[in-house]
Amino acid sequence: MQSLPNGYRAIVIGASGAIGAALVEALRGDAACAEVVALGRRPGSHSNALGEPGIDVLSEASIAAAAQALTGRAPFHVVVNATGALHLDGTAPEKRLAQLNADGLMRAFAINAVAPALLIKHFTPLLPSAGRSLFASLSARVGSIGDNRKGGWYGYRASKAAQNMLVKTAAIEVARRRPEAVLAALHPGTVASRLSAAVIGDAPVTAPADAAAHLLAVLDALTPAQSGGFFAYDGSAIAW
Repeated sequence: MQSLPNGYRAIVIGASGAIGAALVEALRGDAACAEVVALGRRPGSHSNALGEPGIDVLSEASIAAAAQALTGRAPFHVVVNATGALHLDGTAPEKRLAQLNADGLMRAFAINAVAPALLIKHFTPLLPSAGRSLFASLSARVGSIGDNRKGGWYGYRASKAAQNMLVKTAAIEVARRRPEAVLAALHPGTVASRLSAAVIGDAPVTAPADAAAHLLAVLDALTPAQSGGFFAYDGSAIAW
């Protein structure tokens, strides 16, 4: 991460997933990075190899407790939210209106929109008050309203679109106290993972390690003027 000071610290939330784990490894491989906190669902798991507590992103109390536990180690210059869900309780994304149900939609929003908003609420205070800092939340191109040409995937599309708005709105507020902070919603592409395995078929996919490298490069290049934006793994802006 060329844009950050030597000895910067990072947090990856959702480190037990394919992209999250790859982000942890990439950041740990950066000689300039002094510490990477990997937060996953279970304490003592691979993602929590440093003994960090588990985090349940569906519980604000759990999110707040995890952030509070890291306060003494702040500031952190990079925070990445790598959580999200396409399949809910083993159910495939809806292809037709007839498949919609209230519980499924509420759960999609809880995981893909509410959780990222609460992570921003509790973890942006760990960013430095002065100097450059980065907060990224993994979104998806299908969350673009302007780019929606195929329909379907109602809950996933809508919840990711909501996340994008929450990131944009939070960026405006965060900039008032941290003018050099950059918040961004990032599309990682189609990555080989449990989330995508059931829907990609024979389509080409990106290895998690390559996806992590692309995402960090994009984040590293963003400027405060681009804070709140929605970007793909190649650095291109995505239509809202």
